[in-house]
Amino acid sequence: MVLDGDGLSDVQMAAFARWTNLSETTFITTATAAEADYRLRIFTPGGELPFAGHPTLGSAHAWLESGRMPRSSDDVVQECGAGLVRLRRDGARLQFAAPDLLRSGPVDADTQVTVSRALGLSRAHVRAYEWIDNGPGWLGVLLDSADTVLGLEPDFAAFEGLKIGVVGPYPPEGECAYEVRAFAPSLAVGEDPVTGSLNAGVGQWLIGAGIAPQRYVASQGTRLQRAGRVHVECVDRQVWVGGVSTTCIAGQVEL
Repeated sequence: MVLDGDGLSDVQMAAFARWTNLSETTFITTATAAEADYRLRIFTPGGELPFAGHPTLGSAHAWLESGRMPRSSDDVVQECGAGLVRLRRDGARLQFAAPDLLRSGPVDADTQVTVSRALGLSRAHVRAYEWIDNGPGWLGVLLDSADTVLGLEPDFAAFEGLKIGVVGPYPPEGECAYEVRAFAPSLAVGEDPVTGSLNAGVGQWLIGAGIAPQRYVASQGTRLQRAGRVHVECVDRQVWVGGVSTTCIAGQVEL
């Protein structure tokens, strides 16, 4: 994350994101909306995203850690391509308010076939398909179990530009309610270790449909040897998505 992104061109931002080769590289710039604390630009190695949850939380963490102060003592307001996103503190975690879905509802039969082929899925393991796009373009797939999710071996050449998020339940009474995996090969991100935007869409879908409880923890990144934990809760019909951010590297970069 680059704290001082003012003055950088789109070309420079995209080039730096390709150089880092991270799932997302972010740049904080001066807000154009009066109510926002800053504007966030989010780039994958393959292009810019209007919104992504993981870099939203991490960038807010770094912005606050650098000594910046929000306009409100309670919330941080981020401006991004998807509009304004509100963040709040929840103990050691930051949470963002899940933005409205740009596309929701059922997935047509032909696209379901493409998804099943790309994931190597038997129809017997699929419980539901749903569009849950809040910017990146997510298509959600609910499977029968977390084990089925973890066993997937996707064929990225068969994705046809789709960004697919897969979720499956763990047995009751465990630490986590669901295992989540996110695949976006068209953005040069085969599998993302932790994905806030996807978990936001999944939470809106599953809580809204009465499938998931009002508050749960999702696991993500297991197949990548990451121990991602995403906290999802719904309060007064607003889904909040949060997690703990940790600063691992700090320094300077000349662009």
